[in-house]
Amino acid sequence: MKTKLIYEFREKILNNLEQVIIGKTKTLDQIIMGLVCQGHLLIEDVPGLGKTMIAKSMAKSLGCDFKRIQFTPDMLPSDVTGVSIFNQATKKFEFRPGPIMAEIILADEINRATPKTQSALLEAMEERQVTVDGITHTLPPTFMVVGTQNPIEYEGTFPLPEAQLDRFLMKIRIGYPSASTELQILDAQQFQHPIHKIKSVATRRELKKVQEEVKHVFVSNALKRYLIQLVRSTRENEDIYLGASPRGSLALYKVGQAFAAFQGRDFVTPDDIKEIVEPVLAHRIVVQPSARIKNLTASQILSEITDLVSINT
Repeated sequence: MKTKLIYEFREKILNNLEQVIIGKTKTLDQIIMGLVCQGHLLIEDVPGLGKTMIAKSMAKSLGCDFKRIQFTPDMLPSDVTGVSIFNQATKKFEFRPGPIMAEIILADEINRATPKTQSALLEAMEERQVTVDGITHTLPPTFMVVGTQNPIEYEGTFPLPEAQLDRFLMKIRIGYPSASTELQILDAQQFQHPIHKIKSVATRRELKKVQEEVKHVFVSNALKRYLIQLVRSTRENEDIYLGASPRGSLALYKVGQAFAAFQGRDFVTPDDIKEIVEPVLAHRIVVQPSARIKNLTASQILSEITDLVSINT
């Protein structure tokens, strides 16, 4: 079975990550889905839940080059992409690459940077390249951005524009651990942080193979029409000001394939799509002001849409 390779890859990475992030299997699964779908992830949650550790652990699990960019209001676009510097000896400009040129990027507190600096990520995230002084530099094949933001602090922040949010494959929340899980965390970190113990369990070559294999997971025409109708319903709903774009349909399609493969299947079911609708689409829609007054959230509206749309459409 083709999905066996994908399932085994998922198991290896998941077991490694769970040594560091305890009791969050569903969240870690979504992280690995983003990896195999070659997508970028936005993790929004309060401080101290392990957002940074997730990105670092994933890079260590794959033996990938990891860079952390701590976004601040005074950061410039060149601090992200790199800059051309004139070399007096050679009398030529030389490109000094910025941290964006790594394989796995942690864009920490991404909403603290100004819109000008945030826009430095747009080309990199969509086209996997950066252009500095008219010269295009290709990013590594395993390039992935894991952005983080704090949902409760708005002072000194700049909300991500829709164009940037749309480039994130999924928006993920971690959530507080249970009491028993928190006890395990205390025991696990008594002497040393577990991240120092984990080692690489997969290669870039394996990752590339898995990324190609997941594209072969079967999606029926009826299911394609179903997920398209789900996305189109976000554009027609009276409580939504801005619906999901065709990029949202593509994201739903790709993540659906990965989700099915992670269950050990080589075909996608309607339940797979329903399971991933919220993390894939919620950040891509803008709720009407009138709906916000009624305390309606994007997640609640998507839940209503999922209940209404039939698989036979």
